[in-house]
Amino acid sequence: MTNKKTELDKSNYKPVSYSQTTITELMIPSYANFGGKIHGGILLSLMDKVAYACAAKHSGDYCVTVSVDTVDFLHPVEVGDLVSLLASVNHVGKTSLVVGIKVLAENVTKGNVRHTNTSFFTMVCMGTDNKPKEIPGLVLENREDVRRYLEAIKRKELKNNYKKELNNQKTRITIDKELYKLENERCIIKNL
Repeated sequence: MTNKKTELDKSNYKPVSYSQTTITELMIPSYANFGGKIHGGILLSLMDKVAYACAAKHSGDYCVTVSVDTVDFLHPVEVGDLVSLLASVNHVGKTSLVVGIKVLAENVTKGNVRHTNTSFFTMVCMGTDNKPKEIPGLVLENREDVRRYLEAIKRKELKNNYKKELNNQKTRITIDKELYKLENERCIIKNL
């Protein structure tokens, strides 16, 4: 299946595979917290690096991170693990792109691999004038690419709906009417 945009100008489109990027790094003791697990901030920094590399490769220019969705740490990462971050452009807009990142931690001595999280970074391409710059379109090469693109559209719709609903709720909250919701919560009201 093709669409008319790709028929008109295929020169400014790049396939998903063109910019797929993997970074693998050994988790060393200086990355660990007091519990011996790798700091979440270290992993976020690595995710940001791979998102940048993937986005910059697709756009051919400098990109900045504008949002990060769903950073849920499913399993801890240990000192000595090899962490691989697999990045792929999942969706493109005019100046922005969504990079999907899958993080895997491998204990090489035990031979087990754990999927520690999947995250989605929205990046914007910036021109030399420090303004958003148009990026190439995306060639979806297989059903998996199509699925990821459609999921990115759905995530964007859900995110927009959530923001709208949250803003609506913020304007409607009346403390006196909602106070009963705090009865079984772990909080104490000092002054009201």
